[in-house]
Amino acid sequence: MGAGHAHRLYRRGDSPVHTLPPHTKIVAVLGFVLVVVSTPREAVWAFALYAVLLGGVAAIARIPAGSLLRRLVIEAPFVAFAFLMPFVVPGEQTTVLGVSLSVPGLWGAWNVLAKGTLGVAASVLLASTTELRALLLGLQRLKLPPLLVQIASFMIRYGDVITDEMRRMSTARRSRGFEAKGVRHWRVLATSAGALFIRSYERGERVHLAMVSRGYAGSMPVIDEVTATRAQWLHAAALPAAALLICLLGRTP
Repeated sequence: MGAGHAHRLYRRGDSPVHTLPPHTKIVAVLGFVLVVVSTPREAVWAFALYAVLLGGVAAIARIPAGSLLRRLVIEAPFVAFAFLMPFVVPGEQTTVLGVSLSVPGLWGAWNVLAKGTLGVAASVLLASTTELRALLLGLQRLKLPPLLVQIASFMIRYGDVITDEMRRMSTARRSRGFEAKGVRHWRVLATSAGALFIRSYERGERVHLAMVSRGYAGSMPVIDEVTATRAQWLHAAALPAAALLICLLGRTP
């Protein structure tokens, strides 16, 4: 996969969570999310315990609570959608602070917020304790289709390149006195977007030709073979196993 690629989400550390092989953490997070999604929404206490589990993982990984909460802002669109549900979902009505709200909508909003937040928090913890390159190696170890792994690899490697190109174009516009203030400037922004697409496409062609000239034949060489011991699998399985126990208790009449 080439050299490592650090990302702003990753926090360097030597905690037990950081040192787990990436594919064990991917499986653990996937299992945890599946358990959370399958938990009845009425089992409110179960979701509180799931949050405690994630808090424990964050503490072991030494991820500051403030950093974790700031990164949860990414789910803001889902939060906005959830807040609309009590007003638009038909069904039995109840009054909260003088406002008439739908009972099914309230439960639906809670379901989206609780499960979505826990899923995003688990993903953030995974990204905070695992380098992107290691994640790709973990996906490869889990036998994800090689083409998908390559696409993800190129997205990671060249996403920042395209972002830098966009930043340079924005600087060039501002240096010429341009400042988008209304609809009449949309044409300039659309032209810039088109130019960025063309430049990105041409860069992609140059990169592909360079790779082919160096022997690329449709697959990337695996430099590191990531393995995991039985003890490491057991450590990674602790989170989804505890969540599964909570889920089963939540389903008990």
